[in-house]
Formats: sequence, structure tokens, C-alpha cells
Amino acid sequence: MKATEVPAIAGAYLFEPTPYADERGFFCRTFDADAVRSIGLDPDAFVQDSLSRSVRGVLRGLHLRSGAGEAKLVRCSYGKVFDVIVDLRPNSPTYLGRASFELSGDTQVTLYVPAGCAHGFQALTETADVSYRIDRPHDPAEDVTIAFDDPELAIDWPLPPTSMSRRDRGAPSLAQVLKQQED
Repeated sequence: MKATEVPAIAGAYLFEPTPYADERGFFCRTFDADAVRSIGLDPDAFVQDSLSRSVRGVLRGLHLRSGAGEAKLVRCSYGKVFDVIVDLRPNSPTYLGRASFELSGDTQVTLYVPAGCAHGFQALTETADVSYRIDRPHDPAEDVTIAFDDPELAIDWPLPPTSMSRRDRGAPSLAQVLKQQED
């Protein structure tokens, strides 16, 4: 498994597995403690695994957590998604930087999203399963959502959103969220 730094977001990485393919399909490692350790992360820090299933056009995000934040490993285990991260760490050299990726079940690439970065994705296939491995137990009281269509971020989502949660649909702008974090 190879770890590759994401230049637009300090501390973000892509973990690319080496699949073993034959006529039956493929086998690959989706988590490797040594690969995680090689970029300075503690593999034992990840405490919770979750899975979301979405249908084509569903948009989830942009989400982050207040307080200490939340680092996560994100992988599309089935289907394909357009995945986005935004650096919202004021002291980061890539503050307000954005990066997007196509994650798919075919490649099983995992994205490491550092704490303090917003994350969202849109399902590009009829079914898309996204696996999350997070470094803190989820606390809904710390959830922060930013408008997916904020003009300041200008994210070019590939499809018109077909469905999203009420929370995502009514999310405040980036400017409003940053102001709340200052207060």
C-alpha cells in the first residue's frame, strides 16, 4: 500500500492498495497499520467504523466536527463517488484549500481527511457505499455543516443533487460557519 500526499491539503493523504486480480475478481488490503504509521499517524487512534449507502446524485456534506475535530479515513467500497475536502484549519499552510477526487470500489483508494477539514461527496453510480474510519466516537452535538453550493467554495459537483438531508439542504455558508467558530 502506497501513501501519497495531497498537495492542496496539508496533512491529507491517499492510500493506494495493490490489488491482486485474477479471473475471480480481486483481493486487496484496505487498511494497513504500517502504511498509516509511515505518515506519522497512530493506527490505533481510529475508534469507529461506519458505512453509508447512497444512490446516484445523492450529496452528503460538507461536514466537519467542532472542538477537537475528527480525522477520518474515507473509502468508496462499492460504486463511485466524487469526494471533496476543504481545509478549514486557520493555521494550516493550505487554509481554505480544496481538493476533489473520484473514489471507487474498483480502486479501493482510501483518503485520509485531517481533523479540521470539511468533507463531502456525491454518489456517481446507482449505488455507492462509502466506508469511514474515524478517530473519535461520533457526537452529533459537534456536527457542523457548510452549504455544498457556497459560491466562495465554488465546488463543481458533477451532477445536480437528487437528494440530501434537511441539515445539508439548509446549511449555512462558509462565512457564517467561520464567524461562529470565531465567537
